[in-house]
Amino acid sequence: EFLACAVKMSVSDPPAAPTPSSFVGKAVGLTCAGLVVAMGAVFVPFLSPALRRHCLPYVPATTEQVRHVVQACSTRRARKVVDLGSGDGRLVVALAQNGHSGVGYELNRWLVYFSRFSARRMGVASRAKFAVADLWKVDLSPFDTVVIFGVKEMMDDLEVKLLRELPPHAQIVACRFPLPNLRLVGEVGEGIDCVWTYVPVLARDTGSARGVHLNKERQIGERCDV
Repeated sequence: EFLACAVKMSVSDPPAAPTPSSFVGKAVGLTCAGLVVAMGAVFVPFLSPALRRHCLPYVPATTEQVRHVVQACSTRRARKVVDLGSGDGRLVVALAQNGHSGVGYELNRWLVYFSRFSARRMGVASRAKFAVADLWKVDLSPFDTVVIFGVKEMMDDLEVKLLRELPPHAQIVACRFPLPNLRLVGEVGEGIDCVWTYVPVLARDTGSARGVHLNKERQIGERCDV
């Protein structure tokens, strides 16, 4: 009986070899998993702004908007420009081509990479810089010109930051939506391509509760600077 068991074990079937179909199934599964990860890495930076308090989607500036911003910056001789939410970098690149030095802050790292490539391709990489950054967390005090293509819901909060951080001689160039409480000093174009230029000072006729709050914020900032 012992010999019979030994013989039976010796002639038992070997483990089944993997079939071609199993290899194909694993390859397909790994490929699909890789595609999901890759798509997430590409698309999440574009979709994440919608989850923030102020949604600032990527909408490329039109040729007319770029031309009007360059004109507004040239009127007051902007020396150091910052573009908040710089997108694909076309605005900072255009400013650099017209002799200005600019920095673009953008949350989407893929747009930052593309912007750097565009600046090198156009030969202005030394004057057009880009970085991944949250516009609410960057320090604006080193700049004399701020460019913002914002949305209506963020403009009130942005005014507080501008009043706190910008020097008195600075200018703000806004497109698509105006700043409701700051002093308007210039306007270029009309309609959707209109660009407004402001200084970081409250308009004289701002007597609303919001205006009083902004004025207090400005005073606090001035006391902190002393």
